[in-house]
Amino acid sequence: QVQLVESGGGLVQAGGSLRLSCAGSGLPFSSVPMAWFRQAPAKEREFVAVVTWSGTGRYYSDSVKGRFTISRDNAKNMVWLQMNRLKPEDTAVYYCAAADLFSGTFRYTHMYDYWGQGTQVTVSS
Repeated sequence: QVQLVESGGGLVQAGGSLRLSCAGSGLPFSSVPMAWFRQAPAKEREFVAVVTWSGTGRYYSDSVKGRFTISRDNAKNMVWLQMNRLKPEDTAVYYCAAADLFSGTFRYTHMYDYWGQGTQVTVSS
C-alpha cells in the first residue's frame, strides 16, 4: 500500500519561509518522480514543482521559480519543498504526489498515480 505523508505546513507572514516534507512508503521511491501540487479554495489543483528520480531534473511553475526549491533523499524516502519569500497568494493546501513514469505532462495531475492527504499553508499579509 502506497502512502505519502506530508508535514510542515502552518501559518507564516508574508516574506517568511516554510519547509514541507513528504515521506513515502510502499513504492519504489528511488525510481519514481516526485512532485508538489497545491490547491487554493475554489481553485483547481495546480503544479508547483517536480523532481526526477535521480534528483538531477527539477522543474517549477513560473509562480514559484526562484523562491521554492524541491529536493529529495532516496535513502530516506523523503522529498522536501523549501518555500522562501512566501506571498499571500501561496496560501493553499499542498499535496505531495508520485508517478510511476515521468513524462512531458508533469505539470498535469493525470500523470500522477499516488497522492498524499495534503498540508495547509497559510501566508498572512
